[in-house]
Amino acid sequence: MGIFNKSKKIMSVKENEKTLHRNLKFTATEQYKLLRANLSFTLPEDCECAIIGVTSAMRGEGKSTTAVNLSYVLAESGKRVLLIDGDMRLPSIARKMKLSNSPGLTDLLKGEETIQMGIFKSSQLNNWYIMPAGDLPPNPSELLGSKRMANSLKVLSANFDYIIIDLPPVNIVSDALTISKFITGVIVVVREDYTEKKELETCFRQLKLSDVKVLGCVINESKNGKGSYGKYKYKRYYKYYKTYGNYDSAET
Repeated sequence: MGIFNKSKKIMSVKENEKTLHRNLKFTATEQYKLLRANLSFTLPEDCECAIIGVTSAMRGEGKSTTAVNLSYVLAESGKRVLLIDGDMRLPSIARKMKLSNSPGLTDLLKGEETIQMGIFKSSQLNNWYIMPAGDLPPNPSELLGSKRMANSLKVLSANFDYIIIDLPPVNIVSDALTISKFITGVIVVVREDYTEKKELETCFRQLKLSDVKVLGCVINESKNGKGSYGKYKYKRYYKYYKTYGNYDSAET
């Protein structure tokens, strides 16, 4: 595929104090670490590289921040981690991390020129890589569901322990469902007192119809927590959705 030979430099990563977990309140920091620990119980034992999508029902629920911090704590534990901004319609990872948005995922998928993965290495951790979305394409859903995307993830997975992909909200566009056949599973971010129950029901219904494995839910800005970021809770399945197949209220 030739994805390791591009010399163009990317803007160096600078820490965003509202994003990286180590700058959050203690409660949120510990909950990200708990999320990391719980993943080890929900992933298949024979999974050499877990490819995890992070999505939500609606915009504004904190999925991108969750994707950034989850990838960071995984890398912090010594794992080799790649964070990909797969929200090519409304990318935010580059802005959050003070990066240039190009080159990125779209450049890789268009195959116009080869890319050296070293340009995506973060300045915080040597084993943490961040791939921005790249230039906005006219057909993001087609690109995410393409054979080239499947091949790219196959090649990348040979070099990483985890690949975390920030995906668009399920109820807005079909992108998260399109890529689902190439990934291990998804984490659904739910913002308390923001996400409408009917929207979340629709989200889980769409995921089930598309046979997407839901690894768990992150409840964002829970009133049980302290500080501006609230408390992040992780559940294997969200309690409202007993009617949708295997979803139950078992908390890990």
